[in-house]
Amino acid sequence: MDDQSQKSWWKRLSGGLGRTSASLGSAIAALATNRKLDLAHLDMLEDEMLRADFGQELASRFVAAIDAGRYAHGITADEVKAVLAGEIEKTLAPVAKPLEITTRPFVILVAGVNGSGKTTTIGKLAARFRAEGKAVMLVAGDTFRAAAIDQLKIWAERTGASIMAREPGSDAASLAFDSIAAAKSQGTEIVLVDTAGRLQNRAELMGELEKMVRVMKKVEPTAPHAVLLVLDATVGQNALQQVDIFGKTAGVTGLVMTKLDGTARGGILVAVASRFNLPVHFIGVGETADDLAPFTARDFSRAVVGLQ
Repeated sequence: MDDQSQKSWWKRLSGGLGRTSASLGSAIAALATNRKLDLAHLDMLEDEMLRADFGQELASRFVAAIDAGRYAHGITADEVKAVLAGEIEKTLAPVAKPLEITTRPFVILVAGVNGSGKTTTIGKLAARFRAEGKAVMLVAGDTFRAAAIDQLKIWAERTGASIMAREPGSDAASLAFDSIAAAKSQGTEIVLVDTAGRLQNRAELMGELEKMVRVMKKVEPTAPHAVLLVLDATVGQNALQQVDIFGKTAGVTGLVMTKLDGTARGGILVAVASRFNLPVHFIGVGETADDLAPFTARDFSRAVVGLQ
């Protein structure tokens, strides 16, 4: 990413996380006094971090890190933000990993609950890979929704990716099988497979996801090469349950978190990273293709606390 692109992304990221950083801002400002740190103000900051869905363990640890500084003569708002950003970055650094394309075709199965932004994320990933000059195939595996099939066709046309789709109600596993076979014969580099937006508590739908994985392996034993779970940041703590159940069902290898611009709960990404230690490959802060970008621990950590 060149300097101009980096500045543009930072502006979108810091703006997108503005609701979360603003929710922490009043508590941070209350700490920024000319006297010794006040326990009540530390508790206020911890409460705000809980509201931002960092979770109790992380909120307590991060606030303790500020208290450990022993700021006998007070602390500035930027000093509070710097300590918090540093602690958050230490938590996120181990999971901030790029998605590595290691084989051809590289099959990416994309899963997530209804409304998580899954199909849109696939389109944005297709745009990114096409901009890199890669041959991309989109597979409309959400056969339950005609709208999802149509949406993916639009993304294919927009990005110049090929598309494999069938009528609504078709067998998704059969479509995945045929798509991977076609990708192998055509020399396609990346295959992005959409799936029906499953609720994690619907056992029969999760069973169909398992079937897709099994059937893929019949045509390509190493597929899927990546299983990305798309998480909607606005659901807060429910994201933890989604990662747990989808991980057991589909073998999630990495995460994409969307809609960080629509919530004051940006801390949920930190909570998920801390609990599951799964790679976070991309984050989204808006609707356009440019609003999805590779995840970096430092940028996110500074933006989520409002440190410029």
